[in-house]
Amino acid sequence: MLLPRGADRGYAVPIHSEEPQMHKTMDTRSAISGLSVGVTTSAKESGMAKLTPIHREVVGGMPMAAQQEIRVLFATLLPGDVTPYHTHRFPVTVYVTEGVFTLELDGRAPVHIKAGEAFVEPPHIRMTGRNLSPETPARMAIFYVCEPDSPFADPVEG
Repeated sequence: MLLPRGADRGYAVPIHSEEPQMHKTMDTRSAISGLSVGVTTSAKESGMAKLTPIHREVVGGMPMAAQQEIRVLFATLLPGDVTPYHTHRFPVTVYVTEGVFTLELDGRAPVHIKAGEAFVEPPHIRMTGRNLSPETPARMAIFYVCEPDSPFADPVEG
């Protein structure tokens, strides 16, 4: 890993916590290597980046090929819209930005993902998504890591 000049001398880097005007420090090597993901680190006391953890989850079923393709998509379901019944080959992370996205996974109770929330759709589970609202669109960012050129979803019989 390439470190900035002086990083090997352990310069302190402030970490901003939830409490106002309270800083913690760590050595630059740890900060740059991402050992404290979800904690904001900065090279200055004032800080520039403000990271807010939204979701963290350990999952199985990620692609194992030598290379992976990363897709970031944006979807809108208008009131009453329904996705086709489908599965995914790899986990899909959904972050809802507006409205409520209802996900119906086989063998599970429906999941209602509200604006500001994230959910990881498991691979190989039959599912459909809905916008049950009569007036508000459901808008979401979708993050998908897959083997190159894999389909996003595989249709299945309902």
